[in-house]
Amino acid sequence: MTTASTTRPAVRAVPAWRGGFGRLWTAAVVSKFGDALRAAALPLLAASLTDDPLLVASVTACGYLPWLLFGLLGGALADRVDQRRAMWAVDLVRGGLVAAFAVAVALGHASIALLLALAFALTALQTLFDNAATALLPAVVPAETLAAANARLMTGQQIAGGALAAPLTPFLLAAGAAVPYAVDAATYLLAALLLVGLRVSGPERPPRPAGSTLRAETAEGLAVLWRDRALRRLCLATTLCNVGMGALIATLVLHVTGWLDGGEKGYALVITAYAAGSVLGGLVARRIAQRTGRIRAVLLAGLVQTGCLVVMGTVPALAATVAAMAVFGLMGTVWNANQVTLMQERAPEGMLGRVASAFRTLAVAGAPLGALLGGAAAAGGGLNTPTLLAAALFALAVACLARRIN
Repeated sequence: MTTASTTRPAVRAVPAWRGGFGRLWTAAVVSKFGDALRAAALPLLAASLTDDPLLVASVTACGYLPWLLFGLLGGALADRVDQRRAMWAVDLVRGGLVAAFAVAVALGHASIALLLALAFALTALQTLFDNAATALLPAVVPAETLAAANARLMTGQQIAGGALAAPLTPFLLAAGAAVPYAVDAATYLLAALLLVGLRVSGPERPPRPAGSTLRAETAEGLAVLWRDRALRRLCLATTLCNVGMGALIATLVLHVTGWLDGGEKGYALVITAYAAGSVLGGLVARRIAQRTGRIRAVLLAGLVQTGCLVVMGTVPALAATVAAMAVFGLMGTVWNANQVTLMQERAPEGMLGRVASAFRTLAVAGAPLGALLGGAAAAGGGLNTPTLLAAALFALAVACLARRIN
């Protein structure tokens, strides 16, 4: 296992756009733009097809389920195959699926069953794509620029998904119900073309033992994650935070429109503030890590986010929630960028896909659980209760990280 410092990394440089990073960044940002268009349009389409809240919610749930079923398998496959080829092949398939779906919508053949199948298939493919991308990045940029590269990727994706795609979706829908999906299909195909031209080889892998199986290799990734104390605690902390995030996201619209009486415009303002803060976080994540160290940067982010959640849950003022969500989003990017970088630094050669998939699968499992807890908390304790529940879970996550430092 690599011995990169978890306290004060010497990360000074930024990645050059040449040498492959520019192509990888552009492909990721373009793809995120299309994903955000589809994510905004799909629930509206579902609501137009049925008035059953459970069926509408099931479309979103299908975006989580494949991670729980196939996330570990996707990581094992990412460590076996050529990651660059896997990424462009997956994007070609996803582009074809979404293009076919756009045709179905245009012809009036959309149905809830088709929406569920599309959401499940796209996320199942994403398990391979995301793990391959995480494993490929260290081969694209020098080790000393990993933190900056991760921050730039996340910043670009936040801008594309939050600042550009969300406002554009209503205009595309006005042009036709199938238009957002057609644009999404085009972004997948463009991303695939960019990745085909990426001239970089994946990391060298040690030869697999004779008779090695995907199941055994998946278990090996879980074992590596468990043995690394820093990654184990970080994974636990991230899972707790995702439970809190699930509770927050599932009830945020009720918090703003009900408890704060902010209406739809207030809700849009809160979401915009979060997106803007997330973008700013990408610009400062590396600098904070330089001053504090990787783990302490994550710890600081969790502490500040906990404070933001307490403000949101106790101060019944829209302006306070808008400000708190902006800071919350900023520190969320600081957490995510340094978390991914730490994982890339510490995973053994040729095992990053499996370690990343184990981390992601465990962390993602917290979100649907949090959504259920948030709904129950809102029903039983008031519309601001889920935010306070999230604050308690973030505080618990910070305590886990503080034990790692001490």
